[in-house]
Amino acid sequence: MQLLRVSPAFDGCDVAYVTVHRDAASEVAGRGRFFVVCDATRWNKVRLLRMACKLFWIMLRVKPDVVITTGAAPGYFAIRFGKWLGARTIWLDSVANVERLSMSGEKAGAHVDLWLTQWSALAQEGGPIFAGSVL
Repeated sequence: MQLLRVSPAFDGCDVAYVTVHRDAASEVAGRGRFFVVCDATRWNKVRLLRMACKLFWIMLRVKPDVVITTGAAPGYFAIRFGKWLGARTIWLDSVANVERLSMSGEKAGAHVDLWLTQWSALAQEGGPIFAGSVL
C-alpha cells in the first residue's frame, strides 16, 4: 500500500506489482500486472526459500528495468535478483520504521542504486538518504 502512494510516478510505465497480500489485487487493478508470493521471515527457512524461488521466477518472467520496493523479505530478494538481471534498484525504507532502519533495508542497502529513508533522523553517511517524506 505504501508503494501505491508513489505510483503516479509510474504512469506510462509497464508495471508489475508483487506482494504477499492476495487481497491487494483490487488496489492495483488496471495499474499493472499483479503477483502474489507467500509471506516468509528469517524464522521459517522453508517458506523463505519457497518465496525466493517464486520471486525469482517472477523476475525472470517480467524482466524488470527497475525494481522499487518498500521493504521486507520479498523486497530484499527482488533487489538482489533485479541486480543480477541488470535492473536499476531503489529501496524506499518503510514509513513504519521511524526509529531505526528495517533489517531488510540494512541488508539491501549495499545492493541498491538508490537507498531512501522517509525519516530525516535515519539518513546517514554511506546509508540511506532523506529526500523528503513521500508517504
